[in-house]
Amino acid sequence: MGLGIGLLGFQTTIAHSVTLSGTGVHSGAEVAITFHPAEADSGIVFQRVVGEQTISEFKAVSSQVGNTDLCTILGFSPATSIATIEHVMAAIYALGLDNLLIEVQGAEMPIMDGSSAPFIEAIEQTGIKALSVKRRYIRILKPVRIESGASWSEFTPYDGMRFEVEIDFDSPLIGRQAWKGDITPSVFKTELSRARTFGFMRDVERMWAAGRGLGSSLENSVVIADDNTVINMEGLRYKDEFVRHKTLDAVGDLALAGAPFIGCYRSYRGGHKMNANALKALMSDPTAYEIVENAPQRQRPAPREVIAVSAP
Repeated sequence: MGLGIGLLGFQTTIAHSVTLSGTGVHSGAEVAITFHPAEADSGIVFQRVVGEQTISEFKAVSSQVGNTDLCTILGFSPATSIATIEHVMAAIYALGLDNLLIEVQGAEMPIMDGSSAPFIEAIEQTGIKALSVKRRYIRILKPVRIESGASWSEFTPYDGMRFEVEIDFDSPLIGRQAWKGDITPSVFKTELSRARTFGFMRDVERMWAAGRGLGSSLENSVVIADDNTVINMEGLRYKDEFVRHKTLDAVGDLALAGAPFIGCYRSYRGGHKMNANALKALMSDPTAYEIVENAPQRQRPAPREVIAVSAP
């Protein structure tokens, strides 16, 4: 069942500190982050630092989420907020990490190659250790659904951590694609972690004018040209990389629940804002979930499904 590291039932952290550095995809500035081990019940905490001074600190929970237009941001002021956390949080959530202090030298996460793979690699290299306190889970008890135009997202009860994400783009290259599966460390690593962020060339100048996407490049983004071809020389890492990245984003956004959830998350034409609003809707209804320490174990996980409804 996809509920973290080996279903040991105990909280985890990393064995040693590890630092990564790179470019911020929106600011274009060089940034560095350091993962530090943390005590049980600390949760995932981000600190924005300048030199030796901490200027802001946020626990990675939904109540701390600010803007979600192009990425997920913790905080409500550009002077102190921490942006683009979703790829980091996806890696943390999928690997079953419960407690970390993440020190950020900059205003956002480094984009690295546009996926979660570099963060997975760094965490696996430093190692994960179990702590002596039991892990808590959020078990979904009844459906919670939100809608916005043609888009919708919902949580439903399920014996595991499952994602069913469908996208539908007015682009012949992307079209309508869906990914469905139980999230385990191995499934996330092999099926989702390498899927990169993507965008259309026609949107680049608009984003630059708004001061966004200044660090975006072919090294960290899949770029789609006006003739609906992929500009990147290496092409796509998966034939349906687009929906896999949207699923990766959803994993990272729902990590802000503050604990692994036992249930199924489904979305159609969703995104960061829809993910954040669905999570807030769930957490605002205390009859929709319960906090449990012992997660049920299934004999066999449900099969993973990859569906290309309208393949290019």
